Amino acid sequence: SDLRQMLAARSVENIQFLPFLTTDINNLSWLGYGCLKQDWTLIAVNTIGAALQTLYILAYLYYSPAKRPVLLRSLLLLAVLAAGYGYFTLLIADPGKRLEHLGLFCSVFTISMYLSPLADLAKIVRSKSTRCLSFPLTVTTFLASTSWTLYGLQLHDLYIMVPNMPGIVTSVVRFWLFWRYPPGQDKPYRPLHA
Repeated sequence: SDLRQMLAARSVENIQFLPFLTTDINNLSWLGYGCLKQDWTLIAVNTIGAALQTLYILAYLYYSPAKRPVLLRSLLLLAVLAAGYGYFTLLIADPGKRLEHLGLFCSVFTISMYLSPLADLAKIVRSKSTRCLSFPLTVTTFLASTSWTLYGLQLHDLYIMVPNMPGIVTSVVRFWLFWRYPPGQDKPYRPLHA
């Protein structure tokens, strides 16, 4: 929806850049984990995810009036990836340890991504408005995190299963917020008393 909004408005107004960047790092990290584990499901899904996130980053860069901060953040992403690649390939020689360390990194990063929308929780409760939440994204997050949790359970892979459980929990919390504060009930104005 963000890409559609960028293309329609030919602008990045009201669209945040950081989620594109962090999701790209997450996809590329899980892609590396999938390659180490030789798990073609992880490889296929995260290759597509990384390609789409990179497309979003390029579209954001194209439509952004302030290109310098976007370029600097993108270069920082590349530096983090290069440092991570160097750490996991050059400093950890044992493939088993490398898989454990990368799995732990991916898990921590994924958990932090799932928990980040809850930072707005106090604002939502205080304003009694879910305007800043995306219902389609909540549904997608719930379905994706549930699917990955079940996949990790099937493989007996805690690195896949455990970090996706917070995605289920945070989605349920967001569903509750949508139920408690329906989007139609928030009013952008105060009624005048006669």
